Amino acid sequence: MKTLRDVAIGEKAVVVKLHGEGAVKRRIMDMGITKGIEIYVRKVAPLGDPIELTVRNYELSLRKADAEMIEVE
Repeated sequence: MKTLRDVAIGEKAVVVKLHGEGAVKRRIMDMGITKGIEIYVRKVAPLGDPIELTVRNYELSLRKADAEMIEVE
């Protein structure tokens, strides 16, 4: 299983499934990350946390722990 955390800087990925439960999953969906959406990885902080993404034409920062819950292809 490949997660959003495994995607290299400058690459795009398509969301396959969101893992996790309750409020965390709901928060990720509220940020616009849903099944079938394309995500572009812009930058990763020097220590790897957070990850800066482009989702639905806006920039978003996401923690590593949250990125691991997003399965991509």
